[in-house]
Amino acid sequence: MLTDDKARERMVSEQLIPRGIKDPRVLHAMAKVPRHRFVGGERVSQAYMDSPLPIDEGQTISQPYMVALMTEALELKGDEKTLEIGTGSGYQTAILAELCARVYTVERISELQIKAREILESLGYTNIFYKTVNGTLGWEEQKPYDAIIVTAGAPRIPTPLVDQLAEGGRMVIPIGDRVSQELTKIRKHAGEISSESLGGCRFVALLGEYGW
Repeated sequence: MLTDDKARERMVSEQLIPRGIKDPRVLHAMAKVPRHRFVGGERVSQAYMDSPLPIDEGQTISQPYMVALMTEALELKGDEKTLEIGTGSGYQTAILAELCARVYTVERISELQIKAREILESLGYTNIFYKTVNGTLGWEEQKPYDAIIVTAGAPRIPTPLVDQLAEGGRMVIPIGDRVSQELTKIRKHAGEISSESLGGCRFVALLGEYGW
């Protein structure tokens, strides 16, 4: 049976690198963060498999490749202020905390955020800030953000998130219907946004005023 360290190393070498993840900082973070801590329960043995897994409250922890792909698309260098929409298990939050200066994470389900916060604090992260709120509204008081990541599928790009994105900032968000979406990368320049598709994906629905 593989140790957790070895399981993460294999996850990186077999799931991420062959599928095109290149950023060495992202690969290092994926090899470091203990995904099994965020899975818990009877599914711990599946923590490093190439698939999403269910967590509490009908939500999911994303497939490792999808976490790496979305994170790499944010182009994080280390000094950014990042907004995460959907704390969920806290795993993506931990990856972001490894790669940027400050993470502001919002979650509409307080029970999920409380549990995630306990795990993240037990792992020693001190650059994460938490708020329980409708994710489609972002976190207005702390704007602007160099990067925004949305971990739920939306029918369109929520207007408040565009407003809260800094000039030159990047946003990654799944856009589509409730069944499937296109992972979309947004870049803000001179107040305008450009977008590109990063491929198909499937996320739980983004609920709220600017979502479903």
